Amino acid sequence: MTPSRPSWADPRRRGWPAELAALAREVLPAPMWAYLEAGAREGVTRDEAVDAWRAVRLWPRVLHGTGEPDTRGEVLGAPVRTPVGVAPTSMQRVVHPDGELAMAAGAAAAGALHVVSSNAGHRFSEIGKAARAVDPDAVWWLQAYLTPDREAAAPVLRAAAAAGARAVALTVDTPFPGTKYEPAEEDWQGHDLSWHRANFADPRAARHHRGLRGEDLAWITETCGLPTVVKGVVRADDARRCVEAGAAGVWVSTHGGRQLDRTVSTATALPAVVAAVGDEAEVYVDGGVRSGLDVLAALALGARAVLVGRPPVHALAVAGATGVRALLETLTEELAEALELAGCARPEQAQGLGAPPDL
Repeated sequence: MTPSRPSWADPRRRGWPAELAALAREVLPAPMWAYLEAGAREGVTRDEAVDAWRAVRLWPRVLHGTGEPDTRGEVLGAPVRTPVGVAPTSMQRVVHPDGELAMAAGAAAAGALHVVSSNAGHRFSEIGKAARAVDPDAVWWLQAYLTPDREAAAPVLRAAAAAGARAVALTVDTPFPGTKYEPAEEDWQGHDLSWHRANFADPRAARHHRGLRGEDLAWITETCGLPTVVKGVVRADDARRCVEAGAAGVWVSTHGGRQLDRTVSTATALPAVVAAVGDEAEVYVDGGVRSGLDVLAALALGARAVLVGRPPVHALAVAGATGVRALLETLTEELAEALELAGCARPEQAQGLGAPPDL
């Protein structure tokens, strides 16, 4: 348990994620809050994400003699203490002076996977060092966009690998950023963003490749030596193509509802992707996860790990690394309770707990 855990981080406290979000809104600059909470266009996909997990019904087991659950597991062979991880987000140095350094330290303290945005405001070497200072075995990945000239991304990929990243999560749902109505560009006036995309030689250069293909996955691994996870998949046929192209993992994601609005929720998309991938690659999911019960629902539908995006940023804003650790540990405590009540000793035993529609 986190020493001096913040008062909001209490799994017995009803509505604590909303309380944390409210506290974050009080301390964040207005454009940062607008940026963080924005969804594409009308925000339909963003708004449906949370309720979609709540709609999943569980089918618990009994008389399995499980006792207290063990939440430890692995992602791509690397040990983690929880299946709950931190999804990539940009602009963290607006949220907290230490930005990704504090996020890395908090995730490492919780024994959680941390996925670092390629738009990070700190050097990957600094982020890796911050994580290892807390836990020498801390697990982190790089989230990457391929640039129009993919060779321009090669130094970034190699820098992450040299700094200790264990995998590259290639975002494939963003040929360009989907339209968000706020914040407006002028809203950022007065905020120093000179550190944005600190790992690129030219931070202002074009950042999104509009013609990604399966062969780009092999190129990434050949370039930096790391396994590639494909982030932004919601269709079973696309998931199969990812596996056939050599993906080590498939990440079901709608980019927080920030790309194509009215895309199906990740809770809806997950089962078909899991079925299509089988045991040929690991499957991860994000989008609207706000509780340990949501995590259990995702595990029940076949996810190996469950990533959270906005809540860690809320926690970072309110209490830095301590807040990030507290958030992840609180979600994990909620998950442990749910696992035991569902008759599961470990996270992987939750697969199949999703109630069939004809039950």
